[in-house]
Amino acid sequence: MTHVTSMLETYPGDLGSVDTQKLAECIAACFECAQTCTACADACLAEDMVADLRECIRTNLDCADVCAATGAVLTRQTGANAETVRAMLEACRTACKACGDECADHADMHEHCRVCADACRRCEAACEALLSSMG
Repeated sequence: MTHVTSMLETYPGDLGSVDTQKLAECIAACFECAQTCTACADACLAEDMVADLRECIRTNLDCADVCAATGAVLTRQTGANAETVRAMLEACRTACKACGDECADHADMHEHCRVCADACRRCEAACEALLSSMG
């Protein structure tokens, strides 16, 4: 059991019809992806060929910000707005796809990009699973 799951289980209000397992997995994936993308951008900045990684760095940082915001919105359950949640999940899925694709292009040369692409794919899938469960 993760802290995310523990916190959802202790929530004093009604979580409604949301699949709490998918919600917990998505929150964890968002925050993990945000950290991984930030670390990947930093690692790209340390590479000798940093100018060639400019797009990767930008995509990493965009994805990190979107994932962190999505994780925060998903964490707040009091008076959640379903339209906002859906929009955040769709934006996160889109950012993760773009970042995952960009990092995959560099994965053969930079291990940090391979790790980041994997995290982006997991987060993208978690957002899709939660969106699908929302109907």
